[in-house]
Amino acid sequence: MKKHFIYTLILLSFFFTKTLKAQESVDQIGAWYMYFYNKTFKDGQWGVQGDVQYRNWNFGGDLEQLLIRSGITFKPKNTQIKFTLGYGNITSGTIGSSVASSGEHRIYQEALYPVKFGNRIYTNHRFRYEQRLVENQDLRTRYRYNLFINVPINKKTLEKKTVYLALYNEIFINGQREVGNTTTVELFDRNRAYVAIGYLIKNGLRVQIGLMNQTTNSQGKNQLQVSLHHKF
Repeated sequence: MKKHFIYTLILLSFFFTKTLKAQESVDQIGAWYMYFYNKTFKDGQWGVQGDVQYRNWNFGGDLEQLLIRSGITFKPKNTQIKFTLGYGNITSGTIGSSVASSGEHRIYQEALYPVKFGNRIYTNHRFRYEQRLVENQDLRTRYRYNLFINVPINKKTLEKKTVYLALYNEIFINGQREVGNTTTVELFDRNRAYVAIGYLIKNGLRVQIGLMNQTTNSQGKNQLQVSLHHKF
């Protein structure tokens, strides 16, 4: 366990150094506070999942985004893949003292496919397609791919009282560049790289705290992330 803990500290130190260097035009660390839920019904195929995220430009009080999202899930028999059809409501704020905000309605479809490598490496591949109704813009679409990796540290499997290393990288690609009048966006929307330490409180309930670096064509910003993951 001691050896695994040392390796984890080295990896975290490397990531924090990289992300701090990548940060260019926004020098303030933000914070995202998140709750994720996942419920499978008795038939084992249908369910619901979603999340509530309160995002700040700083550690609290300066709203970056409030995101509320939920969807219906379906898992075909004798497969590991899970499909979701969902809706999200997003309120976005502006950095600084301004209280101006904008709204967005978002419909999304996704596929989640878990793959385990060996005895310790748990991965999840998430493919998501979004249709976005952003205030004062034409209909927008976006493609997202996220690779999640969880690695137990003090135990061989993800079970109760397990400390684990959590990593992910997600890339966002816009479906079109013209989004209304003379407004255009880049084909590449953003990339998110994340590293965290997680703790499995009990089966179906875990908590994570880590750092995510988000980069666009114009800037990079670091975000502290605190998340609770609830499967019931």
